[in-house]
Amino acid sequence: MDIALIPARSGSKRIKGKNIKPFLGMPIMAYPIKAALAAGCFDKVVVSTNSKEFGEVALSCGAEVIFRPEELSDDHTPLAPVIEHGIKELQGQGHHVERACCILSTAPFVRPSDISKAKEMLVERNVGAVFSVTSFPFPIFRGLKMSEDGTVSMFWPEHELTRSNDLPDGYHDAGQFYWLDAAKFLSEKKVYMADALGFVLPRYLVQDIDTPEDWHRAELMYRVLQESGEVEL
Repeated sequence: MDIALIPARSGSKRIKGKNIKPFLGMPIMAYPIKAALAAGCFDKVVVSTNSKEFGEVALSCGAEVIFRPEELSDDHTPLAPVIEHGIKELQGQGHHVERACCILSTAPFVRPSDISKAKEMLVERNVGAVFSVTSFPFPIFRGLKMSEDGTVSMFWPEHELTRSNDLPDGYHDAGQFYWLDAAKFLSEKKVYMADALGFVLPRYLVQDIDTPEDWHRAELMYRVLQESGEVEL
């Protein structure tokens, strides 16, 4: 079976109750749940949480729930052990998990069509992982660092005179979803496998939400994307 696994722990410090905080009138966790359900490519959509309250919200949005221990729910827990726990919990219930897609709980811009297209990439290319990426808006090889006294210098001074259009594009994790071949993932226990492919998203669909300012910016972005039809929920 193919599963969507949405990690949603309680205990966020910068935005209290972040995973169930209303985002334009709906708990933010509801957006990835609804996107996963609408994608039509999952046998189960499951929220992994340490919170009874979060679990109840997940159920009301149409997801199933598994509870994970507190040692996998602190600020320093990486994503891979949470995914591993979710897969093994379902395996322990007698399910054969062939593929898992971890969708982040605070990803309101995730689109059902992108989820399903990324699955096609995973299957057709027979790789261990496909995850969302987006490009940096400026060439990373022209990046600057700043010392304690405020002076700046280039990370790669050899590119000071290189034209921007002669430099390769740089990409970063877009923080939306991670499709995984379950067997390969359980063997390697990491998301960034050697054969991982990037599913490229436009920058206007990507926004980390870590602070109240990020949250406000994301809501403004979402309203515009709704009006233009770029988001699907």
